[in-house]
Amino acid sequence: MKKLVIFASGSGSNFQAIIDAIARNELEAQIAGLITNRDETGAAGRAISNNIPVTVIKDSDPVMLNEKLEAQLSAWNPDLIILAGFLNKIPDKIVRKYHGRIINIHPSLLPKYGGKGFYGMKVHQAVLNSGDKITGCTVHYVNDEYDKGDIIEQSHVEIHPTDTAEKLAARVLKAEHQLLPRVIKKLLT
Repeated sequence: MKKLVIFASGSGSNFQAIIDAIARNELEAQIAGLITNRDETGAAGRAISNNIPVTVIKDSDPVMLNEKLEAQLSAWNPDLIILAGFLNKIPDKIVRKYHGRIINIHPSLLPKYGGKGFYGMKVHQAVLNSGDKITGCTVHYVNDEYDKGDIIEQSHVEIHPTDTAEKLAARVLKAEHQLLPRVIKKLLT
């Protein structure tokens, strides 16, 4: 069975979408573990509730961060690494070692509204400020630049005239919960 490792920094709703897809037998995979960079995240709580190992790695020193990530990933030996709301940049050495096996979900239609500093409500507010009529989410491969890896698949979400960043974020998140498990399944088969 294929092994997944999830990286998450926040509530973990995309992580939960993966857990649920596995439970419904829509994904033939097991989650080897969760890596987070914050104590007591929603994602960690979801992992604990589902008996999934959690590792917290908060190092700001790049050498220590890389060593700890390499050790944990080697122990879990993932077929696919999924960044599901992980806010830190993955060290280049890890990106090279797992080339083509690290994906990220981003809450916009890349290449628009991506890159360093574009996350969460900042993305949705930028979309609304632009006057765009369509937004969505993107799953892409991770490379050595923020949100610049090859796009795997996107899902479109219509922008309503009455949208706030919060309303738009909620609809985009629903699209993410459908897109991410679908892309994982495609990549594993």
